Amino acid sequence: MAESLETGMEEYTKDGSVDLRGNPARRSKSGDGLPNGLLRGLDQPRHLPHHEAPHGHRLLSNNVTNWVGTVWMTPILGAYVADAHLGRYWTFVVSSVIYLSGMCLLVLAVSLPALKPPVCSNIADPSGCKKASRLQLGIFFFALYLLAVGTGGTKPNISTIGADQFDEFDPKEKSHKLSFFNWWMFSIFLGTLFANSVLVYIQDNVGWTVGYTLPTVGLAISIVIFLAGTPFYRHKIPAGSPFTRMTRVIVAAVRKSSVPLPDDPKELHELDGEMYAKKAKFRIDSTPSLRLLNKAAVRTGSTSVWSLSTVTQVEETKQILRMIPILFATFIPSAMLAQINTLFIKQDPAASLTAFVTLSMLVSVVLYDRYFVAIMRRWTGNPRGISLLQRIGVGFVLHIIIMAVASLTERRRLAVARASGVVETGGQVPLTIFVLLPQFVLMGVADAFLEVAKIEFFYDQAPESMKSLGTSYAMTTLGHGEPHPAERPPGWILNNLNASRLDYYYAFFAVLNIVNFIFFLIVCKFYEYRAETSESAGVLAGDRGLVILNECKNGEPAG
Repeated sequence: MAESLETGMEEYTKDGSVDLRGNPARRSKSGDGLPNGLLRGLDQPRHLPHHEAPHGHRLLSNNVTNWVGTVWMTPILGAYVADAHLGRYWTFVVSSVIYLSGMCLLVLAVSLPALKPPVCSNIADPSGCKKASRLQLGIFFFALYLLAVGTGGTKPNISTIGADQFDEFDPKEKSHKLSFFNWWMFSIFLGTLFANSVLVYIQDNVGWTVGYTLPTVGLAISIVIFLAGTPFYRHKIPAGSPFTRMTRVIVAAVRKSSVPLPDDPKELHELDGEMYAKKAKFRIDSTPSLRLLNKAAVRTGSTSVWSLSTVTQVEETKQILRMIPILFATFIPSAMLAQINTLFIKQDPAASLTAFVTLSMLVSVVLYDRYFVAIMRRWTGNPRGISLLQRIGVGFVLHIIIMAVASLTERRRLAVARASGVVETGGQVPLTIFVLLPQFVLMGVADAFLEVAKIEFFYDQAPESMKSLGTSYAMTTLGHGEPHPAERPPGWILNNLNASRLDYYYAFFAVLNIVNFIFFLIVCKFYEYRAETSESAGVLAGDRGLVILNECKNGEPAG
């Protein structure tokens, strides 16, 4: 009888996941490898039509940067809706419909004659061409920002849904989860490669209608495939507004700032384990870091939610706050990604080298997951090979090298431009575009380290009830905008790149990245990984104790 009961318990996941109806998820019929053919669909179009940027490189750069910034900022709202109200699945489904609507409107905006300006026959001097009307611009940008809204609900939730399919308490599934984000980003960049090569070629040589229709159809198909896998997905129950819970903790801690903390953390306010078990949640023990917040759980007589928080709520707030310095450290490298969409491409008029960013990233991810992790695991004993923060740090170093190489390459290009007498005319520099190849290839290698580790880190370190919010941190770092140094006449970035000083601009970024890397090392020194439940923390390492380790001193928790 006991054996039968134990076998029955093994049929269900232990991480609190449920099916769409709210019933406990069966391990054999959901999660792990079953639904992880999740398809994100083709990425949103990254190239504005030529008639939308008639005023030169600065306007094009601003249009692209502003839209991309919006795209990567909206995930915070989508994460809130998912964690607090709808859940990740329904937030993703609703947002996908919005996203698809934006793509359909975009197809109409570039197809119907009434919604687009006449074709400009003089690309070299577009000032004489008829500009788009306010209505045409309004519809076009409404479609683009409709995509941004849809992105807000899809980006932080689809990868989180995928990672949620792995049970932290099952050794096999937990080991599979260590590779999940590598292959997740691999599939995303595979779609990006198609968008930056095949779709760009179709848009430039066949037409914008076909160029936008193809990804729209692909998106519709991917949504249908995603919905077809619904019976196999594991879900996490929404736990209410994370912002409200964190605000209550901070307010309660401030109110009781003069109240002494008890010597025994067990005297702090906490609910019984059975209460968490009924809600499929996990209790978190108190930690000594950020001690001021612990005062929110000190009993003083009042039971108001604005005066008394549980230890678990306090620790969840700590986990989110601990990640903020890491979030700030990723802003500068993320700003460099704007160079791919703007200035790097302007140095390469054919935009033929951007595919090398994606190709090098794809190759690097495969080599990293299949060989690098195995080799480093023997040396470090870490199941990931190296820790997540160490992987991010390698990406930071590569970004310093990228900007240094870009600066030196641009310096050489400008020297050739001066020697060829094309500075004033802005003519083509007699230099092969492949001198730019190293910076594009290195950018892909850096992505394999930084971008993959970043999304995994913010997901992994977020509390269980705030995973979408944690993932949105990774998205938000890409949306803070592209910083521009104060320019003095004649300026560093001009429409005539031969008269610009991009070498100074890239050198500025190299120095900025060095300063940022020093800041990151300081943050890393004091960062503590989140506390895990004893069972989950020891699944791979055999450690059944509570794990709270300082990474820079002792490495990160197993798994």
